[in-house]
Amino acid sequence: MAPQRQRKLSWPKKTELVGLEFLLQATQDCELYPQYTIALHAWFLQQIQSFDPELSAYLHDGESEKSFSITGLDGQFVSHRRSLQLKQGQTYRWQVHGFSKEAAAGLAAWLQEPPTELVIKTTPLTVQDIQIVLPATTYQALSKEPSDSNSFSLTFASPTSFRRKGHHLPLPWPRNVFHSYLRRWNHFSEQAVSQDEFLDWIDDHAIIQRHQMQSVKVAAGKRGSVTGFTGAIAYALTSQAKNHPNFHNLFFTLGRLAPYCGTGHKTTFGLGHTIAGWHLKETTLDVPPVQVLLAERIEELTILFREQRKRTGGDRAQNIAEKWATVLARREQGDSLLDIANDLDMPYETAKTYSKLARRSLKDKPN
Repeated sequence: MAPQRQRKLSWPKKTELVGLEFLLQATQDCELYPQYTIALHAWFLQQIQSFDPELSAYLHDGESEKSFSITGLDGQFVSHRRSLQLKQGQTYRWQVHGFSKEAAAGLAAWLQEPPTELVIKTTPLTVQDIQIVLPATTYQALSKEPSDSNSFSLTFASPTSFRRKGHHLPLPWPRNVFHSYLRRWNHFSEQAVSQDEFLDWIDDHAIIQRHQMQSVKVAAGKRGSVTGFTGAIAYALTSQAKNHPNFHNLFFTLGRLAPYCGTGHKTTFGLGHTIAGWHLKETTLDVPPVQVLLAERIEELTILFREQRKRTGGDRAQNIAEKWATVLARREQGDSLLDIANDLDMPYETAKTYSKLARRSLKDKPN
């Protein structure tokens, strides 16, 4: 089916937050590698780079807090050997969100000439339509929206996790969840509040009313694996929470921010996709086995390599172990060193060296 002629989407210049959804169609049966969100991330930044290199650099590494998030593909996958298979004629959905004034303006400029094709490495998907799924708004307007109840629900539609003391925390504990949103709020809204005071208030007054969760392990981002959670949760406040009206309002404002920015870490690689409301049918509860197997192998190798380097200790040993593990696990799956090097933003010779060192360490492990 030929792509439809795309209408030009637009929003006010003052916009600071907006969410887009692409409807995509596979023109033939094709395969994706398990860590395909790396290529989605790269394709998006290359699109921005084609008309605004400075903005692309800003989105990639210009800020400690990234001002965009993306999702993985939502649609029918078939696990096929060491890859994911897309079905010809099947429709897939993909979202990209911006939550700074620069990011929103960049998305608007990009869609003046909308892409007709999204290419994941060598896999083309036809763009059938582009829609606004999260309304264009500002941080000020977000904070002024009324709250009609004392609670709200969120659905974590892709694996979500936090970093805590060097490990993954696969639980939607209120302090961690709201810290995730508050970091973005303080960085981009120009209405910063005291982080410690607000999070202490969350500890005292935020309540989990109900939840339905499951944990899942995935290979995410450019290296390493993540143990995350998917599912839905309802947060509420104690009756005493209204004694601090500013924090009471911020609690609900951050709940409205969540779908734009996502939750936790690696949200620019498809993790932490967050939907307002209780929508368990939207969660990717069945992560394709090939992605789980890759994540488990990366974790297994990371533990092995870290233990072999335990004398060095610290973050450096963990970082090296994750890089070696990611390179070797993907080589075992049949990925080329060139593809791995490109995905991990490292020189080919470095990837080659890591592969050799990892294989040697694996060979030398004690029985």
